[in-house]
Amino acid sequence: MAWDFETDPDFQKKLDWAARFVRDEIEPLDLVWPHDNYKPLDDEHRRVVDPLKQQVRDQQLWACHLEPALGGQGYGQLKLALLNEILGRSIWAPVIFGTQAPDTGNAEIIAHFGTEEQKAEYLAPLLAGEIFSCYSMTEPQGGADVGQFETTAVRDGDDWIINGYKYFSSNARYSTFCIVMAYTNKDAGPHKGMSMFLVPTDTEGVVIERNVPLMHEPAAEGSHAYMHYDNVRVPATAMLGAEGRAFEVAQVRLGGGRVHHAMRTVGMAQRALDMMCERALSRTTRGKPLADRETVQTYIAESYAQLAQFRLFVLKTAWLIDKTQDYSKCRKDISAIKFLTPKVLHDIVSRSIQVHGALGVSQDTPLAHMWVSAPVMGLVDGPTEVHLRQVARGVLSGYTATGTLWPSEHIPSKLGAAESKLGIGGQR
Repeated sequence: MAWDFETDPDFQKKLDWAARFVRDEIEPLDLVWPHDNYKPLDDEHRRVVDPLKQQVRDQQLWACHLEPALGGQGYGQLKLALLNEILGRSIWAPVIFGTQAPDTGNAEIIAHFGTEEQKAEYLAPLLAGEIFSCYSMTEPQGGADVGQFETTAVRDGDDWIINGYKYFSSNARYSTFCIVMAYTNKDAGPHKGMSMFLVPTDTEGVVIERNVPLMHEPAAEGSHAYMHYDNVRVPATAMLGAEGRAFEVAQVRLGGGRVHHAMRTVGMAQRALDMMCERALSRTTRGKPLADRETVQTYIAESYAQLAQFRLFVLKTAWLIDKTQDYSKCRKDISAIKFLTPKVLHDIVSRSIQVHGALGVSQDTPLAHMWVSAPVMGLVDGPTEVHLRQVARGVLSGYTATGTLWPSEHIPSKLGAAESKLGIGGQR
């Protein structure tokens, strides 16, 4: 049985181009415009960003998370993981490559569940980078527990009327439309009684009560809104997917989002490690470079090993998604890389900050922004505690009450009998 960790040569050429492009052309934008990547582009930004987007399109690397029929490239999750490692190094890279959150996840579920009319109205301009979108699911009294949600949508003739409050609605202030989760049948419970709606942000009754800044954002740049849907009337054609299927739609979106966060975190952590090594080699104290100090060597060694393990786990999970074509069948591993994401990022960035000293906590490097991104990663698309529970349940499901291990789903069916006895590819 052969294991191959190489990328096919043609795609490797694209990755090499992307790495140079992000380093030379995009990373400098992070210093010039550190808080503008979620905003609609004005003329000044367009003069710089639009030509960069065109170069990405010319390389056939635009919106790689979607199939060609939907404006993407259809490379699959494994190749997307390799590309996202590069994009994760820069806050502007996802915008310029057409993979900016929350728009990526929103585009995926419109592509998967939307009608042709919805795709034309919302997906096409979203993929073109002409508009921004908002995902409006969390409520003040309920985040991961959808059973606590209170927002409702009541049928009125050919329309639905939405009422309720939503919290931390991503990028609402700059969005053209929101994807809103609401009860259409409370008696059916949260898993079968909720539906999704595509709601233009300028619809009467859509009120942004206030924009909430996250810990790494300036107070005036809050990107997550506290929303009030006050008798918002939308046509029946605004429903995304079938009635009562919001939970299914949400899981498709959140499954992809969790994986993509982990993919980009590999790149962010790699950049922090690169900066740690550069600092260790260039900074001298008491006649020796920091690289000669045992503590700094320990920081570098631990960071390298931690990142290598995490990266392989992310790539393996991406491979499983490509093999099964079903996020739900990979739920255990998706949850595992999700709860590892904030820890890996926090540990490596914290070590890099220590090696940089006071410079590391200044705004002269991206390390401070990276460091406060770690707790954010522990909450977006489900808190760490929920994913720990999901992983434990998934692991325990493979055992009997007596502790006997059922045949592992990770033992490929093509393994020979001798290899299976040796435990190759499985748990022993």
